[in-house]
Amino acid sequence: MVKRTSHKDDPCPVARPLDAIGDWWSLLIIRDAFEGSRRFGEFQRSLGLAKNILSTRLRNLVAHDIFTIAPCADGSAYNEYVLTEKGRDLFPLLVALRQWGEEYYSDSYQAKVQLVDRETGKPVRRLELRSDDGRLLGPDDTVVVGN
Repeated sequence: MVKRTSHKDDPCPVARPLDAIGDWWSLLIIRDAFEGSRRFGEFQRSLGLAKNILSTRLRNLVAHDIFTIAPCADGSAYNEYVLTEKGRDLFPLLVALRQWGEEYYSDSYQAKVQLVDRETGKPVRRLELRSDDGRLLGPDDTVVVGN
């Protein structure tokens, strides 16, 4: 297996987080956690992932404080993987990825799944990037500047 390059010292705030969440399995594990998975076996059943790979990804997510390990809420001898605040703050990223995927990678024959507001049952609006004064922003409207 090829060793991945670390981005921990990269000054770019897009590159640095890739050490924690930059592979598809990690993002799918986090997605499953938002959908209610908490135990190793739940993640494995949902993803069909080999135990060694799942274990490595979960260990990395714990090391990056995206998950914490806690005793199971049901009092059993097992542990659960619980999203930390840092992990829960990934929710908008996953929503953006979901919406982008729905736009560009949904097959017409697939059953459409939607992210809906639990309270109203209505679909969640598409995420938008807005300026401080409320204007809708696109890539041509922004620039990265140094301090």
